[in-house]
This record gives sequence, C-alpha cells and structure tokens, in this order.
Amino acid sequence: MNVNIQTVHFAADSKLVDYVTKKMIKLNTFHDRVIKVDVFLKLDNVVHTIKDKIAEIRVQVPRHQFFVKCSSKSFEESFDIAFDSLVNQVKKQKERVIA
Repeated sequence: MNVNIQTVHFAADSKLVDYVTKKMIKLNTFHDRVIKVDVFLKLDNVVHTIKDKIAEIRVQVPRHQFFVKCSSKSFEESFDIAFDSLVNQVKKQKERVIA
C-alpha cells in the first residue's frame, strides 16, 4: 500500500504525518487489496480569520475508488471523522462484493 500525504497552504509537523500514516495502515484490516492512498490536508479560510482544517482521503482498490472529505477545527479531528466514514464505505463495498 502506497500512502501519499500532501499538505496545502502549510507544512505539517512529523507528529501529524506519523498520526495519519499509522491510521492509514489500519485500513489494511478492512480491505486487503488497497493499491494507493492519497491524503490531502488543507487550510481553508472561508470566514475572515477562522481557518477550518480539511482532510480529504482518496483510496484506490481494484475496480473501485473511495473519496471522503471532512472539515473541523483540528486536523486530527477532521482526519478521524473522514477515516471512520471511509472505513464504513469500504465495509459496505466489500459486503456487496461478497454477497
């Protein structure tokens, strides 16, 4: 599994990158044929000074692609919510394939 982490409009510290990488490795427990994972961490300043943190995750498996986007006040929270949603999508798709 190839995990690609990109940050937009900021430089991520090593703790955040390690956190994201460790969580994405857990994805192998839900789907054993993950080809590629792209994680985008972005700063979004829609309102003048309040900056929301956006986490986008794109996962490629054979013959399917998953995408999740979530925003909140911290990258960890955004990533956790997006990861949980992604896990639900992967589980539903795998159940459809098995059934």
